[in-house]
Amino acid sequence: MSTPWAGTAAPVCAVEPWDPPLAAGELETVLTALRRWQPLDGDALLDDVGTVLDDVLPPEDEIEELAQRLRGHLRHLVGIAIAGDAGRTDEDANRLIQQAQDVRAQEMPGSYVQAVGHLRRMAWAVNELMDFLVAACHLRETA
Repeated sequence: MSTPWAGTAAPVCAVEPWDPPLAAGELETVLTALRRWQPLDGDALLDDVGTVLDDVLPPEDEIEELAQRLRGHLRHLVGIAIAGDAGRTDEDANRLIQQAQDVRAQEMPGSYVQAVGHLRRMAWAVNELMDFLVAACHLRETA
């Protein structure tokens, strides 16, 4: 296939120099954040919610690990909701975001039974916020 300039030099186009939208330090901060970013693992989220809300109580030695994972799921979901401006346009979203932030910030109770209750509140917050985000098309259904 021949080009319009076959046998001659390619045309030279004037291109304006690119000005980055951020300073070098700010770009480095963005790059660092992108490198640390982990996508939402919907399967792990559903497994953790299922484990906590199951009729069989989770083993006592798994309580802290489950709490950390649920806090991570809440952080991810709240970030998705805020990035999608869900809380600005929908009162239910605003309530769910606030509920997720509140339960995530609470300390884990000392007794096993109270800790399971706290885990279940976190799991319900994860489940409700995820359901809302799927219904509002901020998130694809995971299962």
